[in-house]
Amino acid sequence: MSDFVALYRDVVVQIATPGSTGTGFFLQEANLVATNYHVVSGHREVVIEGERFERQLSKVVYIDEKYDLAFLLPPQNAGELPEARLDVSENVRERDPITAIGHPFGLKLAVKSGIVSNTRELRNGIPYLHIDAALNPGNSGGPLVNQEGAVIGINTFIIHDSDNLGFSLPARFLNEAIADFKAVGSDNACRCMACNNVVTPATAEDDCCGFCGRHITLPDSVEPYEPSGVCATVERLIEEIGHNVPLSRSGPQAWEIRQGSARIIVSYYDKMGLISADAVLCELPKQQIKPLYEYLLRENYRNEALTLSVHEQDIILSLMIFDRHLNEETGKHMLRELFEKADYYDNILVEQFGAQWKEA
Repeated sequence: MSDFVALYRDVVVQIATPGSTGTGFFLQEANLVATNYHVVSGHREVVIEGERFERQLSKVVYIDEKYDLAFLLPPQNAGELPEARLDVSENVRERDPITAIGHPFGLKLAVKSGIVSNTRELRNGIPYLHIDAALNPGNSGGPLVNQEGAVIGINTFIIHDSDNLGFSLPARFLNEAIADFKAVGSDNACRCMACNNVVTPATAEDDCCGFCGRHITLPDSVEPYEPSGVCATVERLIEEIGHNVPLSRSGPQAWEIRQGSARIIVSYYDKMGLISADAVLCELPKQQIKPLYEYLLRENYRNEALTLSVHEQDIILSLMIFDRHLNEETGKHMLRELFEKADYYDNILVEQFGAQWKEA
């Protein structure tokens, strides 16, 4: 792995909201996390996680619909993270090699290589870099890097059902947005789509831009997220069991909970009416697997709602509940049992049967 990809492993940030997942990256000089507006749209705060910092909540401090940009407060140990350099020279030429780096939430670092196909692909009057690197929606907000390891753009959107059509906002627009944001001196700012000024509470008038009168939405004016239906029930159960609900949100109808050494993923599949909770406990040992399998079968005979299984090398503890059977009393009991037994079983499997701890 090249040195600059190793650097970006530390500065690229996973982002999750109840509506989406995406990528951002930390800029040391600006002391901000940069991402796309559409990744955080409709939320005052989001969940962030990185290679060198644990998942935490981060406030949205700037939104910019015109350039599809947003800025977040940095992670708590931001001073320990390396510097990512912006290249705003615009000396980008067609067929220049590039690397698009993303970190879809819950997945490992994704590095996609390609070339610049067009340096001025106009979309809504903005000259995007058109690249042929195979992006996916989770790459939105991640850095586009040249061969020298400098950020030349921020990956913004793809055209679905196309042959690797990706578009990146040139770094100079990001740099200008940072300068405009820093100039207003507020952690609650947005760009007006009409007059292009950056607006703060001091320059807004009744949710309108004080410069031109157009309606604007400041980050702090966004209505707090309120779940409904089955998602609301699931979040009440998570809270009653004693976990931080906002911090557990990891994408549309998905939650991630850490209890002890266990990591549990809860998902709601509304089309099937099914709630699943899966805890990846550890990995199979390389030798003496038969006693472990026998133990899993015995425990499955004893457990009523929980199931131990093996997928490839992973040992998984699972719970499934149909939404029509869900009520808070039984749901809380079953989820609590899953959380407690997940933390119990992984220790047993490692200590007594030689299973391997799962890499974070």
